[in-house]
Amino acid sequence: MAYSMSDLLQLVVSEGSSDLHIRVGIPPTIRVHGILHRVEGPPCTPEDAEELMRSITSDDHVQQIRERGGADFGFAFGDAARFRVSAFKEKGNFGLVLRQIPNKLLTMEQIGIPPSTRELLYKPRGLVLVTGPTGSGKTTTLASMINIINEERDDAHIITIEDPIEYYHHHKKAVVTQREVHVDVPNFAEGLRRALRQDPDIILVGEMRDLETIEAAVTAAETGHLVFGTLHTTGAAKTIDRLVNAFPINQQETIRIQLSTVLQAVISQLLIPRVDKPGRVAVFEVMINTPSISALIRDNKTFRLQSDIQTGAKYGMVTLDSFLLDKYQLGMISRDEVITKSQDPVTIQQKLQELELAQAVGADKK
Repeated sequence: MAYSMSDLLQLVVSEGSSDLHIRVGIPPTIRVHGILHRVEGPPCTPEDAEELMRSITSDDHVQQIRERGGADFGFAFGDAARFRVSAFKEKGNFGLVLRQIPNKLLTMEQIGIPPSTRELLYKPRGLVLVTGPTGSGKTTTLASMINIINEERDDAHIITIEDPIEYYHHHKKAVVTQREVHVDVPNFAEGLRRALRQDPDIILVGEMRDLETIEAAVTAAETGHLVFGTLHTTGAAKTIDRLVNAFPINQQETIRIQLSTVLQAVISQLLIPRVDKPGRVAVFEVMINTPSISALIRDNKTFRLQSDIQTGAKYGMVTLDSFLLDKYQLGMISRDEVITKSQDPVTIQQKLQELELAQAVGADKK
């Protein structure tokens, strides 16, 4: 075989790569700081792909891939790193994507999360949502939050329900129970229901992807637990709409009322390529549930949430667009990224022009 999985994983770790792709017809490919790079060598044959896949999967996983077309699981590469694996069939051949999970937990300061979010970790109950597209760092942010609770709260039993488990948490001041979907529990909704009988204080739901899971998460938050969950949405308004629209029309008013009371915050994040040095930087939008925001959610006026976030700095709120502008002014991200990732491109272009005009005038005066 042209490639060994051990050598490829070592390369991923040494290059600080986020992902490894194995496909028939091209050499193995790694993603470094968002850019894909081919490994030197011949294209993978169907036999190469199958051998690489079998070197890290069990017979059960192979059976699952053949029957269902795919399997997801996590595994440790010695002490160097952990990987989240998605193995699948593609055009009749096997394919793999391995996402590297850093062994070292980052602090909230290293990630760059606004300090106001730290208060959320000490709330007695409610729902905290961390949202963003796939690969935007949601898992890393949540792992950092859970780690702080684990280190600082001796009144907390933390239950995580994940698919698969990515970061391993050791018991510190808190007690941590980590359950993996398809290994320890059949699905997220069932994991949540069972968690309520296990004396939890904090519950982390890896993904709120269906009505049953959303219902169970909201119920857990209502019954006096602090629940963290993720959604693949960007921005507070889209997140609320996504949750409400998961329900049948005749239940949507009820869920709006429930959300208006149980929601603590929505933290949206994106990872943007840096221009000042290799790597990516996280940008955030933070919406904290104030009485005014609660009323907008209850009255189905999510289109007005953005203006409340803009004026909510004293509550620790920040808009994605202002966060992008800050990073641009610090020389960390490009002008194009600010415009393409902003929620209001027209307004952001005006602000950029005002900024550039002010800089030009300042330069002339010098």
